[in-house]
Amino acid sequence: MMMANAAPFSKMIFVNLPVTDLKASTAFYEAVGATRNDDFADDSAQMISFSDTIHAMLLTHERFNSFTSRTIPDAHATAQVMLALSEASREDVSVTVEKALAAGGTEPNPAQDHGFMVSRSFADPDGHIWEVLWMDMEAAMATRTEDAPAA
Repeated sequence: MMMANAAPFSKMIFVNLPVTDLKASTAFYEAVGATRNDDFADDSAQMISFSDTIHAMLLTHERFNSFTSRTIPDAHATAQVMLALSEASREDVSVTVEKALAAGGTEPNPAQDHGFMVSRSFADPDGHIWEVLWMDMEAAMATRTEDAPAA
C-alpha cells in the first residue's frame, strides 16, 4: 500500500549484457551516447546509463556466468531478446544508429516506417540487438482505434 505523502516510485531497468571485451564495449556504448558510471565498475563489469532509469551492466563472460549456469549463446548467430530504446524524434533515431555504425556496430534489420512510428536497429560488437524507435503516441492510439473491430 502506498502512503499518501510518499513520492511515486520510478522503476528502473538494469540490462545485463555479456561482453567479450569490456573496454571496447564500454567505448562502443559511450560513442552511442550512454554514460559510464564508475561507481558500479571493476575489471569485470561496467555500468552504463542511457537515462536516469535505463542502465546496462556490461559484464565479462566470467562475471556473467557467476549469475547463471546457462550457456552464453553466440549473439551474432542467435537472438533471444531485442532491446528497444526510444528517441525524441525521427531524426534522433538515425543519429543514434549512425553513431553505433561509426563505432563498429552493424545494422542487422531493415529500417521500418509505419508513419506514426519509425525504427532502426543496431547490433553491438557482441551481437546484442538494440531497436531504436520514435513513436507519435497520439497517432499510434488513433491508428489503433481505427483498426479496432466494431462492437
